[in-house]
Amino acid sequence: MALGTIGVCGAGMMGSEIALVFALADHKVRLMDMDQAYVDKAMAKLEKTLDGGIGRGFYAEEDKPRALANITTSTDVSGYGDCDLVIEAITEDEAAKGDLYKKLDEVLKDSCIIASNTSSISISVLSSYFSEKRHSRFLGLHFFSPVSRMKLVEVIRGFDVSDEAVEIATEAVKVIGKTPITVKDVVGFAVNRVLFAMWNEAIRLVEEGACTPEDVDIGCKLGLGHPVGPFELMDNISLDLTLKVSDILQDAYGERFHTRPTVKHLMAAGRVGRRGGRGWHRYDEKGKKVG
Repeated sequence: MALGTIGVCGAGMMGSEIALVFALADHKVRLMDMDQAYVDKAMAKLEKTLDGGIGRGFYAEEDKPRALANITTSTDVSGYGDCDLVIEAITEDEAAKGDLYKKLDEVLKDSCIIASNTSSISISVLSSYFSEKRHSRFLGLHFFSPVSRMKLVEVIRGFDVSDEAVEIATEAVKVIGKTPITVKDVVGFAVNRVLFAMWNEAIRLVEEGACTPEDVDIGCKLGLGHPVGPFELMDNISLDLTLKVSDILQDAYGERFHTRPTVKHLMAAGRVGRRGGRGWHRYDEKGKKVG
């Protein structure tokens, strides 16, 4: 099955860049979010992403108009009936995803493959929000941020997904230049379980007064070769998402993924990370770390 039109639900940081990488591969892409202003903001940000990559080896001049022309936007999924693959990339909330899936169930063609970009919620659980006829076409495609640069995609098999759907989705990931790995449907999948185990230990070091967040970030970059430190990364993806995923992992695995109290304290104080100007570190109005 050759994939033509791709639908993406959610115009946030993840969804908009998922739309971008498919558009760059010459797919026609439908990008939706419930608020038109949010969609417009996402498209403006994609323009900046493309501009920032031109001349640095990421994109050529001709890529920008071609990619943007391949993306159309909307505020609902009523026009998704011609999509061959739909990727959901909305907030990490099971109920919100379920509400969206019920709407998609009514409009998608029977052959459409559906994927969730969830980073932690069980694919088999999410599949249950669709009618049974769609279970064999539903799987997880977990992209990593920023999608335009990060090469990995976790391909997650639910209970009832068909081999055909997995093969088609895996090939689609390869066509857009990503490297897929297949992971069993366990909460948190593979990478986030490793990542949050490391984050919890990094936070313990700070809570014990052994190191500052800056010290740990420097240590991981210079000692482990990481491109960014754990506290910088938490700030980049936002502490509200960090807390949501941490709570999901704790609920699934108990004490070994116990949500660290400092994360809750930072959120209660409104320190959500880079986008809010302060998280573990401070940032200026342009998002540059200043302390």
